[in-house]
Formats: sequence, structure tokens, C-alpha cells
Amino acid sequence: MNIWVNEQIDPSGMIYACIACCDQNQAQDCHKSFQDGLTERQKADGWVARLRIVTSWEEVPVNSLKLN
Repeated sequence: MNIWVNEQIDPSGMIYACIACCDQNQAQDCHKSFQDGLTERQKADGWVARLRIVTSWEEVPVNSLKLN
């Protein structure tokens, strides 16, 4: 089972927002939204939107919104 994890990460490496789901299309839409939501200033300061795949809910950050 693949779990798609979207993270918006601040310059210090802290996760600002995180959404996890099992639907690839939903995850890609979310990732685009996270990327589009970052201002040019945030990007210049080091903010990033990351999409990664894990195989277990134990690998998903505790503070994430989990969608099934």
C-alpha cells in the first residue's frame, strides 16, 4: 500500500502543514496546491512543498491530516 504524504516545510526544516492520503490523484492535487500556496518570498526564504511516498501509516508524521 502506498501512502502519499504532502508536506509544506519551513526554512528551519519544521513541517508547517502535512496531509496524507492513499489516493495518488488527490495527493498530486494537494501537492500542487501546496506549491501554488507558497509566495515567491517564502520560496526565496527556503520554504518547500514536498510529496513523498511511504508504505505504512507509522511513517506519516503524527500531526498530519490523514485522509482515506
